Amino acid sequence: MERIEVVTGVQRRRRYSPREKAELVALCDQPGMSVSLVARRHGISASLLFRWRKLMHEGGMTAAGGGEDVVSASEVKALKRQVRELERLLGRKTMETEILKEALEVAQAKKLISRMPLLPEDDTR
Repeated sequence: MERIEVVTGVQRRRRYSPREKAELVALCDQPGMSVSLVARRHGISASLLFRWRKLMHEGGMTAAGGGEDVVSASEVKALKRQVRELERLLGRKTMETEILKEALEVAQAKKLISRMPLLPEDDTR
């Protein structure tokens, strides 16, 4: 009996839960089964199943099983880019602050000089 799946709607890709992926990978490890055979029986690409298998053997399912949030690589890159930009802006603001402090010190020093009383005239004439 062959399985026929009719996809209706806008969604182009099927979504598999971590449990479904683990079950399909486990089927591949059973005696007499191969990745290609399991892929054909379930209507998925063999390369996709090979990828899931590789990820599972590398420990890709530990994050899902541990209850931790899984973040995509593109989101990590975007966040790292944002951190770099914020560090750059912080560096710029720190420099501006230092320059303003020095300018304030110079201005205060000039103000003190202008307020100093005049020196007494020299009586050596």
